[in-house]
Amino acid sequence: MQVLLLAIFTFIFAIDQFSLTELLYRPIIACPIIGAILGDVQTGLVVGGTYELMMIGNMPVGGAQPPNAVLGSIVAMIFAVKAQLDIDQALGIAVIFAVFGQYAVVLTFTVMSGLMAKADKAAEKADPKGITNVTLISMSILGLLFAILAVIAYFGGQAAADSLRAFSDNYSWAMAGLGVAGKMMRYVGFAVLLKIMLADDMWGIYFAGFAFAAIFGNLEATAGATLVLIAFLGFAIALFDYNMAVKIKENAGNGGGCDDGI
Repeated sequence: MQVLLLAIFTFIFAIDQFSLTELLYRPIIACPIIGAILGDVQTGLVVGGTYELMMIGNMPVGGAQPPNAVLGSIVAMIFAVKAQLDIDQALGIAVIFAVFGQYAVVLTFTVMSGLMAKADKAAEKADPKGITNVTLISMSILGLLFAILAVIAYFGGQAAADSLRAFSDNYSWAMAGLGVAGKMMRYVGFAVLLKIMLADDMWGIYFAGFAFAAIFGNLEATAGATLVLIAFLGFAIALFDYNMAVKIKENAGNGGGCDDGI
């Protein structure tokens, strides 16, 4: 039953990367679902939140694909739950498989590039059914490929569990290095996101967020809701900035606009 459910949900996650909601496949959602299938939702929540930070700045640009979040999530969960590896070690291993998943997506795109001519012909004939068939073929290839890889990872993770634990005992330095890499990757992922999004005029708000996190996190009354409180502050700043920008634009459009001599 676990294998069947894992294959079905992996099929859905694989398609969801480029179609459907484009949200379900994200680690923060997918990992708890996989955890429920494998019987450990708690680990799914921890792995999902951590792996989301690692992948949050990775996004496809044209044909260039980042390490695949779907296969990485599945492998991380299998090694964390079935092989009982430390979560950071499991995440370190998962990155390797995520890169392999990247190649699987590129392979699918390569195969589908030859079928795009059929979609073009269907468009010329105003044949929506023909275009739909090409799309369904594309989704089926991607979903089946990922489902097969997930099943292989499931049985491979179970078979390698004892060997990995023995390796961890005999070569603790290697697994410790893998754990450090897993811990580091979440900061790298967030740094990539900041590289893309952070504007020069936002540095003050960025550092203010750190300051508020330190304050709220060290107060007993607010420690449990630190992230929620900071999110509310961020929303308040964003709403204020938006309203001010709208007013400035409106006033600029009517010659400056003065009310009551102000």
